[in-house]
Amino acid sequence: MDLEVWLLSNGSFLKSNFIKYYIIAGEASGDIYGAQLMSALKANDPQASFRFWGGDKMLAVDKNQAMDYRQTAFMGFLEVVKNIGTIKKNFAFCKEDITAFNPDKIIFIDYPGFNLRMAKWAKERNYHNVYFVAPQIWAWKKNRYKAIKRDIDQLFVILPFEKGFYKGLGVEAQYFGHPLEAQILPKESQAYNSNNLKIAILPGSRKQELEKHMPVFLELIKSRPQDEFTIAIAPGLTLADIQAYQSEAFSNLSFGTNNHEIIKKADIAITKSGTVTLETALIGTPQIVIYKTSGLSYSIAKQVVKLPWISLVNIIAGKQVVTELIQSEFNASRINKEIEQLIVPANFAAMKTAYHYLREILKGEQVFDEIGKRIAQVIA
Repeated sequence: MDLEVWLLSNGSFLKSNFIKYYIIAGEASGDIYGAQLMSALKANDPQASFRFWGGDKMLAVDKNQAMDYRQTAFMGFLEVVKNIGTIKKNFAFCKEDITAFNPDKIIFIDYPGFNLRMAKWAKERNYHNVYFVAPQIWAWKKNRYKAIKRDIDQLFVILPFEKGFYKGLGVEAQYFGHPLEAQILPKESQAYNSNNLKIAILPGSRKQELEKHMPVFLELIKSRPQDEFTIAIAPGLTLADIQAYQSEAFSNLSFGTNNHEIIKKADIAITKSGTVTLETALIGTPQIVIYKTSGLSYSIAKQVVKLPWISLVNIIAGKQVVTELIQSEFNASRINKEIEQLIVPANFAAMKTAYHYLREILKGEQVFDEIGKRIAQVIA
């Protein structure tokens, strides 16, 4: 008797060695999480097969890529409108590709604007839907819980308050800790020279973010010749993308691609709002968080996002731990003032103490192993 038939006829819900996964990650952070999840699923079932939307990290685990996430990473209301034609083509391609691959399970990683629509389509066709890194409906579009409850078979969250939040809406969610907490070790304490600071700049992973952020950063670098700056080149970008905004050379500026090492060596980091703010906190480098988008996108966001902060550090802590400079507040003069405030020893120490608390509330063990086991043990 075929192994799969035997297992099913004997009441088992484990479909061993035959599981096909279709995974959709639409951003750089999703590519990282997707690769780790794929590795965990392979460890559970070496014969598992994949087709995915992702990037270089996922490609290192499996070569069956359907779409590079860099072709899908549109952020902001105006940016989405500008690229609506491409987005529609991506939806059509995804539906055709899923149908052709015919997976046992579809795993959606974050990227809710696209993924929730695809989940509805997939559920109508009786696919088993898994959502990892749940949509942050506690920030905006809370009504999306109805679609999640209807279309998602397994929901995994990575922030400690999300499980209770979803439970209050009648949605079952599973939480095993934040995957970054166990992976990022805190750096050893290091002395800093206030007259010669090492400053890391993490301007973002999208070209549209560079357009808004790089002119301010270059002005900042020019205003602080006594300090040493390193700009991190995010996955999906190149040195040429960064230097396109640079009209002159700076002797105090270097570039790198290893974000964690750049952050670890820095006395201070200036980070674009996103996952990198949490990574910086877990490493233990004091930071200033920035973000700027189009005026229209920001105006719309202010109307729909009901949170006092934009950085994960502040949101998880439930208070302001790091300064956030958004839109017009993001300028070289204001950053300079914040740097001078931050390097006051008492302020420096207070931020590190807050980081330690943050790590404690995010603790989990073998997050991807636990999630991988639970995904594999539920039949589509």
